[in-house]
Amino acid sequence: MTVRVLILPGLYNSGETHWQSHWERQFSGLLRVEQQDWETPIAADWVERLNDVIAADESEVVLVAHSLACTLITRWAQHYSNSRQVRGALLVAPSDTEAASYPPGTQGFTPMSTERLPFPSIVVASNDDPYVTPARAEAFAKAWGSELVWLQKAGHINGQTGYGSWPQGVELVRRLTGESQFTT
Repeated sequence: MTVRVLILPGLYNSGETHWQSHWERQFSGLLRVEQQDWETPIAADWVERLNDVIAADESEVVLVAHSLACTLITRWAQHYSNSRQVRGALLVAPSDTEAASYPPGTQGFTPMSTERLPFPSIVVASNDDPYVTPARAEAFAKAWGSELVWLQKAGHINGQTGYGSWPQGVELVRRLTGESQFTT
């Protein structure tokens, strides 16, 4: 059975230069979970949308999240029992929605979840991300039961910081999916 890979952008969606967009063009079978409101999201709406997409069929999924979508995954996992369909999650640049540096306009994404995820996960964090301190990124990874991968001077790990096709991330997706197409 093929694993479905769900692309979960964060606040404002992921633009054309973002690694999530590169991967959608480069690999087959990736599905971006489109949210109704990318600018002023409400957590409950995003959680419901994610659940609808996961529940659309019985396939196993790997969740590939950036920024606010990392928080989305933790919220979804707290509320839905179909997390058994999730083979794993790649949580890149988790934003600290409780931090003063976090952009205003979101609703329901605080407090940050510190519950262990019921599936394997990998957190990728940068030592100079403007939206999460290294200490908080490490605390989130530990609380979620995630493997932690550090990048140095990678900012928010997006298109603006040079993370276009991002081969290291592709390798992490291969580890979670077991799919040979994710070979760099």
